[in-house]
Amino acid sequence: MSDEIHFMSARELARRIRARELSAREVLRAHLDQIERTNPQVNAVVTLIAEEAERQALAADERLASGVPPGPLHGLPVAHKDTHATGGVRTTSGSPIFADHVPDADELVVERIRAAGAITIGKTNVPEFAAGSHTFNPVFGVTRNPYDPTRSAGGSSGGAAAALACGMHPIADGSDMGGSLRNPASFCNVVGLRPSPGRVPSWPVAAAWSTLGVQGPMARDVADTALLLSVLAGPDPRSPIALETPGSAFAVPLDRDLAGLRVAWSPDLGGTVPVDPAVTGVLEPAVKVFEDLGCTVEEACPDLSGADEVFRTLRAWHWDITLRPLLDERRADFKPSLAQNIDAGRGLTGAELGRAEVLHTRLFHRVREFFERYDALLLPVSQVPPFDAALEYPEEVAGEPMHDYLEWMRSCFLISATGSPALSVPAGFTGDGLPVGLQIVGPHHGDLAVLQIGHAFEQATLHGRRRPPLAAG
Repeated sequence: MSDEIHFMSARELARRIRARELSAREVLRAHLDQIERTNPQVNAVVTLIAEEAERQALAADERLASGVPPGPLHGLPVAHKDTHATGGVRTTSGSPIFADHVPDADELVVERIRAAGAITIGKTNVPEFAAGSHTFNPVFGVTRNPYDPTRSAGGSSGGAAAALACGMHPIADGSDMGGSLRNPASFCNVVGLRPSPGRVPSWPVAAAWSTLGVQGPMARDVADTALLLSVLAGPDPRSPIALETPGSAFAVPLDRDLAGLRVAWSPDLGGTVPVDPAVTGVLEPAVKVFEDLGCTVEEACPDLSGADEVFRTLRAWHWDITLRPLLDERRADFKPSLAQNIDAGRGLTGAELGRAEVLHTRLFHRVREFFERYDALLLPVSQVPPFDAALEYPEEVAGEPMHDYLEWMRSCFLISATGSPALSVPAGFTGDGLPVGLQIVGPHHGDLAVLQIGHAFEQATLHGRRRPPLAAG
């Protein structure tokens, strides 16, 4: 039985624990055993609190036996992203500056997951301060791809995605500014949702009104992703942009007939981004699945003019207001690419920020009008398959040079600038056996529709059920 537990869905595990067919302690032990067996090969879980987790699991079993109503995540083991503050558990943000940092309290996403009954087992690896879509840092090193350990697991939620793929935990929290939930999900053959800004409120944050960075759920299938979203979503007075829709709106069956849906497919965002032919070769047949499901599929893309400038300007501003004091004190402890971003933010003028906001508004309205004609937009998550883990980023894509550590992920970060919800769902494998994800983008606040569409595609293809060889029992 224990060999099967670590790859059960979160929904099934929660059901069995509630029915007392499994104890929280049995579930925890199965996942700890899987961490012991597979983590040395991928370096996904970087802080492990096994003894404390065992105490939590015992307490969870005792609460259930006493008749206390269980939460929706009761007894499920979770390792939190190492940029998410966990009270009493080391949280390093992948930086030597915080190598021994232990927060006093949980931040909001961790608070909600724990309140729903989940058991904290540790932390998952990130790039330094979650900057970049390849997970490596000077504190813990590189997280490797479960399907080929010589390749990147993506980032910044790379540790979370690799741990999911290996069966180390059934659900995971992450964050996404330029693709940090979607890219590692694509690289590791799991599911990641970048929710609409405000869907999952964040606290504490330096710029509470900003919509560029969001937090959200990851899992091995879409229904488990929706389960975690149902816990994470909902209003909170500490977030001024929190949406009022309760999380329970996502605790519903995702089955939906897609017949008649109007779907746009953009293999290269209207010719504006290069895409590796290996990625396109996987996604083109995947898109045909939507025709089989009764959708009308057309090649089309919204006008994303200005999205690059919007993202880069607001991202640099974000890094400046959050990390400038640390950079001034400890520049030698920052990777050069991040230091350059902070310096770029420091040099921004009011006119440049104002221009970015105007472009941002125009972009929103063009995308809003696009979704009056289409129900969903399909496109690549990443422009390349998982790349060499020894690199900071791919130096070229489809023969075109990449000039910095952001450019190769324009297929994700241009969508971030639109504010639309976006889902990465497994879409197949390259000839070398590397995972490729399909990005499903929906209209403003259309998170549930995106999940329903992804669920239908997932059930029709079953690519997410292919496990990495190193994780096999």
